[in-house]
Amino acid sequence: MNTPIHSIALSTALLCSISLSAQISFGGNPIGLKAEKLGLPKAQKIDLPAVDVEALMAEDADRAAQGVKGPFRFGFNHEVDLTMANSGTWNELADGTRLWRLRLHCPQSISINFVFSEYVVPEGARVFVYNTAGDQLGAFTQASSGGAFEMGVSQLAGDLITVEFEAPATIADQGQLRISQVTHAYRDVLGLSKGLGDSGSCNNNVICPVGDDWRDEIASVAMITVGGSGICTGSLINNCANDGAPYFLTANHCTSGSNVGTWTFRFNWESPVCGTNSNGPTNQTVAGSSLLANSAGSDVALLELNTTPPANYDVYYAGWDATGTTPSSQTCIHHPSGDIKKISFDNNAATQGSFGGAQCWRILAWEDGTTEPGSSGSGLWNQDHRLIGQLYGGEANCSNNVNDYFGRMNVSYPLLDTWLGTCATTLDGWGPNSTPLGLDASLNAITGIDDAYCNVGQISPSITIKNTGTTPLTSVVYNFDLDGGANTTNTWNGNLVAGASQVIALGNIAVGNGPHTFNASVASPNAGTDENPGNNTRNKTFTVANPGASISLSITLDDYGSETSWDLSSETGTSLFTGGSYDNNAQGTVINETFCLGEGCYVLTMSDAYGDGICCDFGNGDYEVLDSFGAVLVNGNGGFGDSAETPFCVGNVGVDEPTWAEGIRLFPNPSNGQFQLVLPAHEGSMQLVIHDMQGREVWRHSINGSGLMPLDVTELAEGQYGLELSGATGRAMRSLTIVR
Repeated sequence: MNTPIHSIALSTALLCSISLSAQISFGGNPIGLKAEKLGLPKAQKIDLPAVDVEALMAEDADRAAQGVKGPFRFGFNHEVDLTMANSGTWNELADGTRLWRLRLHCPQSISINFVFSEYVVPEGARVFVYNTAGDQLGAFTQASSGGAFEMGVSQLAGDLITVEFEAPATIADQGQLRISQVTHAYRDVLGLSKGLGDSGSCNNNVICPVGDDWRDEIASVAMITVGGSGICTGSLINNCANDGAPYFLTANHCTSGSNVGTWTFRFNWESPVCGTNSNGPTNQTVAGSSLLANSAGSDVALLELNTTPPANYDVYYAGWDATGTTPSSQTCIHHPSGDIKKISFDNNAATQGSFGGAQCWRILAWEDGTTEPGSSGSGLWNQDHRLIGQLYGGEANCSNNVNDYFGRMNVSYPLLDTWLGTCATTLDGWGPNSTPLGLDASLNAITGIDDAYCNVGQISPSITIKNTGTTPLTSVVYNFDLDGGANTTNTWNGNLVAGASQVIALGNIAVGNGPHTFNASVASPNAGTDENPGNNTRNKTFTVANPGASISLSITLDDYGSETSWDLSSETGTSLFTGGSYDNNAQGTVINETFCLGEGCYVLTMSDAYGDGICCDFGNGDYEVLDSFGAVLVNGNGGFGDSAETPFCVGNVGVDEPTWAEGIRLFPNPSNGQFQLVLPAHEGSMQLVIHDMQGREVWRHSINGSGLMPLDVTELAEGQYGLELSGATGRAMRSLTIVR
């Protein structure tokens, strides 16, 4: 790396003030987001050339056809030379703060990321990056780069972003920023829309039950932005000292022509639900690394991250096996096609093979899941949960799931042992938040409970117990209750070896209207004393509206939607639903939110981060709450300053059903989405409306007549729903469940 020109005294002072375990972002709000309100002019805008997306896509397809699995290209790099001296706009505020801003415009890009090839931020100064919607990265300080004087900045949505430096006047001239590369994203790697699920449909979200035995290893895996425009995968790897040194294993070919000092590493980008691809956090990142060792002979690269992932990332350091012993089964955890994290399984023994001149483990065929471009560098674990290699390339995809090649750890190890240690040829993984103990049963998860239910009066929870100790578990006592009420105690008996888990279904539990907390715990493993009771208890909060009514909130925004948020709480103060913030520059945009509420009273709190409401200097915003019949429950004025609390009540939800409702039949239930509905005689036409568990209308149909008729809702996802049947003489509610 070429060291930027700066004084030795400044360098020494900065390094002394940096915590190398600091996280990449330190919060706060950029001044420039309020530029208009402060009377500041627009910052200089740099318009970068358009890119030929069709040609780039064709090149990508050719690489994939050749078995090249990474880096997965998502963007085009523009080489630039933009500094605080030759570009941007400087302003001085009334309090003496010096502000530098520069806008970067990549026409029609999905997101923008870039590289600071010079990054000097004196103590007391801050750097932010934000888009026109008000989304932001930062504040960044010198600690964000781990003390390095260069830094890559992760993706931010949109085709126009602003880079901002702010500092007291006394130190502003000590800062140095130089942007040398700007990446125009022509593919979505933020999950904004089409990016989620871009990988093949045979892939498994890691949150699915198939991932339960691999929670630790999943937490070690990160998606890497390589060279600004590519995606690879890699894993934190343990060392003999078990000290959390941030060593990171990936593929050598991912480093080709790339400066690892400007890479960014995104941890925990995972769907929170199994059946659909829902977005997860994209801001759990660290920036920069050093290349410790690499070799084409096993396509291996060992890095050291510039910053240790902070404790709230809850990462894990994977164990490894350098014996070269043939595994009996293999698991891969990765980001195929720049998608959210996936997990794949090969249930048969790997063989040895060669790929691209490297000595590899060959996966003959994946039984469950696959790999794709973007998976490059992802770890291969054996049946003992130890890394035995990292992905180089191969033919496998969902339609032809054969022949993948992973560089072998036993070939790599002589190059890596300087850092990993020579304590043994195998090493278990290590988690910074726990120490393996002999007798340790943990409650790993509560599943089967949604966040909200509408016109459903029961839950069907399950718990996952895991042996996180070294002694096999043969029995565990488990307890659960609803809202601290009557406790149910049972004993599980079986045999769980170290690291194994077991799902226990708890049956159906009746729940009433309102907010609830389901509590569960485990105790007395093997009829003894648990050596780590800190992981024995979990709870899940949820709300029930039964009977429930569809209530809508309508908000007309001003021009600063990023300042607007809201909270809907029960009258006892339990938060039920929240929303915001929204896009800026969207004056007059109407936001419609729908949720299901039971009979009772509630409080809507509208908030504005700047303290000037949503009316009237920068728009004519307001808000209202309507019941299912269109009656106005809340009519709010947008000039509420910092916030406004408005109480309202929902009544007459549990209206008695008409006599014809007794003859309603819906079968089979559950089904795959194809039901038969028996509708008794009634007056006039009938409206059928289906709501999801959050009360949102997802399907509507009008029918005439009665008798047996098909109800085809196969377009809806798996889950529980409420079916509302309403006619001239009343309405009725039924629940239905779709299972595939």
